[in-house]
Amino acid sequence: MIISWLFGISLESSQFHALGTSKIKKLLTLITLMIVGEAIFFLPFVITRVFRPTFLTVFEIDNLELGTAFSVYGIVAMASYFFGGPIADRYSPKKLLIFSLIATALAGLIMAGIPSLTTLTILYGFWGLSTILFFWAAFIKGIRQFGGEESQGKSQGLVDGGRGFVAALIASSSVFLLDALLPVSADQATKNQLENGLSLIIIFFSILVLLTAVLVWKALPSATLKTTEKAEKMSLSGVKKAISHRSVWLQAIILLCAYVGYKCTDDFGLYAQDAFGYDDVESAHIATISFWMRPIAAALAGFLGDKLVHSKITKACFVILILGSMIISSGVLGGDIFLLIALTLASTSLGIYGLRGLYYALFQESKIPLSYAGAAIGFISVIGYTPDVFMGPLMGVLLDNNPGKLGHQYLFGVLAVFGVIGLLASVLFGKDSSVTGEESQSI
Repeated sequence: MIISWLFGISLESSQFHALGTSKIKKLLTLITLMIVGEAIFFLPFVITRVFRPTFLTVFEIDNLELGTAFSVYGIVAMASYFFGGPIADRYSPKKLLIFSLIATALAGLIMAGIPSLTTLTILYGFWGLSTILFFWAAFIKGIRQFGGEESQGKSQGLVDGGRGFVAALIASSSVFLLDALLPVSADQATKNQLENGLSLIIIFFSILVLLTAVLVWKALPSATLKTTEKAEKMSLSGVKKAISHRSVWLQAIILLCAYVGYKCTDDFGLYAQDAFGYDDVESAHIATISFWMRPIAAALAGFLGDKLVHSKITKACFVILILGSMIISSGVLGGDIFLLIALTLASTSLGIYGLRGLYYALFQESKIPLSYAGAAIGFISVIGYTPDVFMGPLMGVLLDNNPGKLGHQYLFGVLAVFGVIGLLASVLFGKDSSVTGEESQSI
């Protein structure tokens, strides 16, 4: 079924055997992109998303200090989005991906030593370079070339859904690993015991990232991410042309609001601990619920976007996000209601990760010319990923100054506001793209 949808063929016996080496290679390329696209973020983000309470305890920092480290990452990343495109055009993207993965993994070994806050902050700045400057442009170009212009929603949704499956599998495995590494239950573990367990998990993640570099070297054809003379290069004239389209600004706002939701998933584990008293392992299990919603939501949103209209599915995802965040913000969840908490976080995640499957597929609808699509991607990324800069400190201030459930209610209230803004931008984007489509047909 999946292969049939992906390649547009039926899987009857004779046709399956006729699939051919090129189709198998394409499937292998897809799987590699799925794994690589998530493995690069294991160390800077997946660890803190799953083990945030444990991470804060072991590193002896608060939410604001961790948020400041995230901000350093975000500031470096913003500049990296601009310069990453030309680097990917000039050098072999496959080699850049391998270099990025190795550099990111080696920095993880430093993190495993549980360094000071200053060193941790420097590590996040370094990861802003290794995961974006030398990686992101090549990765996005690879997805676009893989999917073609007619299947952007499918390719974006499949890759992000696959990334979500990889993240969910690793996250769930690492939670069980932490539980196994602790000599006592998590609520009775000492700081040293938690530190030893978290350190081993960081080493485990670093090894996985290194192994992913080997996978890219062995499995990803060099031609998959080749550069072309036509280009997608970042230039000042390209940026000027890109920002002359209102749809580019609206897409940047959509990405920004959706990414605020993604950053709020960092809070799920801590929310379970602060508001409902779950221990480190139980709260980590709560956090992994969000991970398992991602492959379902991203792939489904991408598929529906291709079948219907991307901007319509985007609007639906924002509505789901708004409703879920308003339930959490209202404070109606209380007591030992694990199932209800899980369902609420799952539904909120459905909207958040559905949007991730549609981020760049909207280009197909806005009809941005390929000649400066790279400039448009760079501009939209710089604006859209600014939550990497401000959401960490904002979460820190809200959570540290409002202990218990209240700070989390405020945080999801903020998310609901961004959800409304994103919904309005999606409505306007849909109207703009409809006009663009009518004009192109008349021509």
